[in-house]
Amino acid sequence: MRLRSSLSTRISCAPRVHNRFKREVEKHLTGKETEPWEILYFKAYKSQLPVIERALETAALMLGTDKSRGYCLEMICADFLAGASLEAGSEGTLFLALARLIRTLTAAQKLQLLEIVRNGLAPIQTETASTEA
Repeated sequence: MRLRSSLSTRISCAPRVHNRFKREVEKHLTGKETEPWEILYFKAYKSQLPVIERALETAALMLGTDKSRGYCLEMICADFLAGASLEAGSEGTLFLALARLIRTLTAAQKLQLLEIVRNGLAPIQTETASTEA
């Protein structure tokens, strides 16, 4: 019985060891620390491929062509969840997606966005000031 529990422990920790090994190899090759990753497999019909490819291409154009297809898929999913969450009254998903997207912007783009946000808040600040007075 002792051998069996020892063997099952080794088997169950094997994926963690494998994932850690993958990260260490990538760190050695690229010099960068990477986030754990997985390869996803799912069935898509040939009729669905044009829509999927077009969505990924559009996301790459919006996010920057240097972004991975996985990142583009994540942003597509986050956008979907944000829309679904707003209908249910939860804005947390939208905020997290927006925060992650902002991190990908260049410094100039962040400043431009900040100006847009400031201009959008000006009417709210004016309205708040007039109600407080």
